[in-house]
Order: sequence, then C-alpha cells, then structure tokens
Amino acid sequence: MIEGTSKSDLQNPDYTPPLQQAVPLGIQHVLAMFASNVTPAIIISLAAGFAFGSAEMVYMIQMVMVFAGIATLIQTVGLGPIGAKLPIVQGTSFAFIPVMIPVVKTAGMAALFGGVVIGGIFHFFLGTVIGRIRNALPPLVTGIVVLTIGLSLIPVGIKYAAGGVPLMGKPEFGTWEHWSLALIVILVTLGLKFFSKGMLSTAAVLVGLVVGYLVAIPMGMVNFGKVGGAEWFAVPSPLQFGFEINAAAIIGMCLMGIVSAIETVGDISGITKGGANREATDKEIAGGTMADGVGTALAGLFGGLPNTSFSQNVGLVSMTGVMSRHVVSFGAIFLIIGGLIPKFGAVISSMPTAVLGGGVIVMFGMVASAGINMLSEVNWNRRNMLILAVSMSAGLGLQAVPEALQHLPSTMKILMTSGLLPSAFLAVILNLILPKHEE
Repeated sequence: MIEGTSKSDLQNPDYTPPLQQAVPLGIQHVLAMFASNVTPAIIISLAAGFAFGSAEMVYMIQMVMVFAGIATLIQTVGLGPIGAKLPIVQGTSFAFIPVMIPVVKTAGMAALFGGVVIGGIFHFFLGTVIGRIRNALPPLVTGIVVLTIGLSLIPVGIKYAAGGVPLMGKPEFGTWEHWSLALIVILVTLGLKFFSKGMLSTAAVLVGLVVGYLVAIPMGMVNFGKVGGAEWFAVPSPLQFGFEINAAAIIGMCLMGIVSAIETVGDISGITKGGANREATDKEIAGGTMADGVGTALAGLFGGLPNTSFSQNVGLVSMTGVMSRHVVSFGAIFLIIGGLIPKFGAVISSMPTAVLGGGVIVMFGMVASAGINMLSEVNWNRRNMLILAVSMSAGLGLQAVPEALQHLPSTMKILMTSGLLPSAFLAVILNLILPKHEE
C-alpha cells in the first residue's frame, strides 16, 4: 500500500504513483516475469541448432525483451481500441513451445516466423469475437490444455538439467556437476519463495538462476568469450531469420492463438477483480486480446516469439493493491532498454544449460500446477473424466511415440506430434458433443 494514497486512487488504472514509488514497482513487475520471458528464446534457439552464446541466440533474447516491452506498452497505453489500458504485462508464451519446437526442427526458422506473424494477425481478429467463443472453453478444456503444456515441457527441463540435448550420448550428460547446478537453482528458488518477502520472493526463480550462474563460474562452466565481442547497442533487424509460408506453422500458431486468447481473457478478468474488485468490460477484453495479436505479429517480423499476458504479474497486482497501468509502463521501458543492449543478451546466453534446466523444471512444473488448479473447479463425473483421459492420453502418447504417425503427411505429423494440439482439439470437440448430463 502506498502511503498517503486513497483506495480509490490505487484501484484507478489511470493513477500514477510518485516516481520514487512507481519505478521500483515497475522493476518488480519485470523481475517477476524476466526468467519466464527469456527462457523460450533459449529453448527455441537450441532446438534450431544454435549454440549457447551464439549471435543468433543473443539476438533472440534481445527481441523477446524488446517486444515484450513494446507489447506491454500497447496494452497499458493503447493504440485506439487496441489494448486493455490496464496493468497487463506481456511476455513470451510457454504455451507455444510444444508447437514451435517440431516446426523449427522440421521446417526451419523462416517457417516458424511466418507462422508467428500470420498467427498474430489471426489472434488480433479473435479479439472481435472472443466473447462468442469463451463458452466453448470452460475450466475443463482450459485446464486440460494448460496441464498438457506443462507435462509436455517437463522432459525438456530434465534434459537441460542433465547437461543439455547436445550432450546426449556423451559421458558429460547427466554428470553430478550438471545436476548439482540444477539442484542449487531449485533449492534457492524454493527457499526464497517460501522464506522471504517482497521482491526476493517475487523474483525467486530469477534469483535462483543468478545464484546457479555465479556458482558455475568457478566451476569453469561459464564461457564469457562471446560477451566481450557483443555490441553495446543494436536495433531490431526486420526478417532476421527469414519469412516462409508453411501450413503446419500457420495452423499451429493460429490454433495456439485461440488458447492464448482465452488465457488473456482470464488474466484481464483476474486483474480487474483482484485490483479493483470489479468485472472486466467487453471493451477491455476485446482490446487486450487484439493487443496480444499485434504484439505477436510485430515480434515475429523482427525475430521475436509469440506474446501473451503473464499470469504471475496478475497476482502481483492483487498482492500490491496497485492497479496503475503507468507502473507497468515503467517496467516495459526497462525491458526495451535492456533488449537493445546485446551485451546483456550475451551474458544471459552464456548461462550453462544445467542452470537453465533447474529454472525451467520449476517453471514448467508451475505451468502443470496451474492446469491442475483450473481442473479443481471441474465436477469430476464420468463424462469429464473420460474427456481428460482420452485427450491427454492421445496428446502425450503421440508426442512420446512420434513414429506411430510416420505415414502421415509432414504437415499433419508436425501438428499431431506436438502433444498439445491433439489434446486441445479432442478436449474441445468431446466437450461439445458429449451429453452434459448422464442418464
């Protein structure tokens, strides 16, 4: 609570706290989302075959920071009807990773970014009809989707904690040095989350990664060679990784846009309820969803990844009681400035794979936990249990055994082995066609 400020001011999105209080609050929002925002860029870079610390990885880290900041400003400041004009922090979405990894591995980076741009445009137009499709995605469906995202990503975290995918089949993979770094990150994160308060608790994962990084330096596991050669300032470059029309990438990004749009609706509703004790308006929901799409399309043009609203920052608004959108705008400016400094991205990209693994085990596990929390609202009758069973068995099963679909066309194979899309599709369809009430 800010001293000398009335409750009505704190619940007003247009209120601007004094600068000495607004800036720390903005930094707190950045700390809460930072690790989750840059991690997908590292994962996709590795999936594309880029080495740790490579110029391509550094550039992607820059872009996810810059366009998270730009997308956040679109939400908080607005562009006409675009933007909820609420304290919504945008960042790179974990939800798209299960779809992006197979696209990158089979069709390449140009195809991925073609899909990101077109998917972003589709996401923008979803904003005009979002109210009509909300009923097709009750907690049963959204919970299955979010739980599947978390479960499908957890193996990635385990591989990184053991030393990284490139070390598979080599003696270094799974050594105690790698696992000890991952465990340090996990233990520091848990300790800060439950035994500290304020910014340390809010940024527990980020601090855990920093501690793991520092411990890895005397172990000789950090290579600063690329940091010295990185520039101090660089601007985004259009179509850095190319642009290619690919059916699998476009379909995958558009379908995931629907999931992301529903997540944003939930976050907007959470902010207005937690920060101002009111329901979100149709204008705020439509504007926020359109801003999601615009932010994603812009990011894709410059080598950034799909954007969505960040739920952890929704909780931060509820915790601080400060509803000011201008506080979040300060945080967005910090993100943009940091993203324009390649040396900053080079330091992040020099992080050992095992350190990142410890962080993503926690983050991906929290995604799965969020899905379970959504499913806790469901009435677990036989109908809903069967929808969960069939959807998740098919999705995760096909992801685990992609060879089972070797005779499908390449586009269908990419989509079906993502794990997430088959689960989401089956959950939606079964929820629509199965009778609500059993005899």
